[in-house]
Amino acid sequence: MISKAQDARVLPLRRLRGRTRRGRSALLDAALLSRERELIARCDGPFADALFVDVGVGEFPWTTLESAAAFRALNPSLRCIGCELDPLRLARARQWQSDGIEFAPMADAGFGLPPLRAAARLVRAMNVLRGYPEDAVPHAHAALAAPLCAGGLLLEGTSSGDGAVVCCHWIRKQPDGARREALLFATDFSLGFGPLLFRDWLPRDLRRQVRPGVAIGEFLFAWRAAFEARRAQGERSPVQLFVSSAERLAQQIPGIVLDPALLTRGCLLWQVPGDVVRPAV
Repeated sequence: MISKAQDARVLPLRRLRGRTRRGRSALLDAALLSRERELIARCDGPFADALFVDVGVGEFPWTTLESAAAFRALNPSLRCIGCELDPLRLARARQWQSDGIEFAPMADAGFGLPPLRAAARLVRAMNVLRGYPEDAVPHAHAALAAPLCAGGLLLEGTSSGDGAVVCCHWIRKQPDGARREALLFATDFSLGFGPLLFRDWLPRDLRRQVRPGVAIGEFLFAWRAAFEARRAQGERSPVQLFVSSAERLAQQIPGIVLDPALLTRGCLLWQVPGDVVRPAV
């Protein structure tokens, strides 16, 4: 918990994007703790020292600190590193360093992570690529996934400013490279629910792809049709519409994870076969 005294102990602010609010990553943390408990808790072999790396801590390091606390409640020995390119933000974040939680500078603006003392089990890069051109995404994914140990996970995507809506790539490190394993769609229902709610918060490389004939467009249109069908049958609760429309969608589209623990939290995971993540040539 951050005290008011600590709140006041900050450096001068710069006019930069990325003003991270408390709780912005709560939905994503809940999905991870539900779906990836073993990954977070593992302490065998290369996972004995494997890190959680948070890329882009923002104006204040609230989400890094909150996620570190949540993950360390499951794995008290887990070391967490928040990475930041901007020196003023980094200096501000370092005021909250503690045993097991540190902050370090990015190696460069090309998504190079700082030298790490161990491999990473989890790399999170939320709201980092939104200002970059779409063709920068493959290189960024390859660079961010590089320090992962086999079985490790890269999460890259976007969330609304208050964390009410989240979409991200779920990218797994395999022996032959990092592969796109799934897309996560999550909402806390504070804005109600409709599948096209996610359109503006898709990861950078999918944001302009919501159109007929393109996989992400066809997925969201099919989800909307399933949602409308359930609503026409009298369903009104946003939570129940989310769950029932996902169940109906799964009858049409393969790869929908019908995990009640995720769905009732407003989280849908779509397992999409993907290519090995490689830098653009």
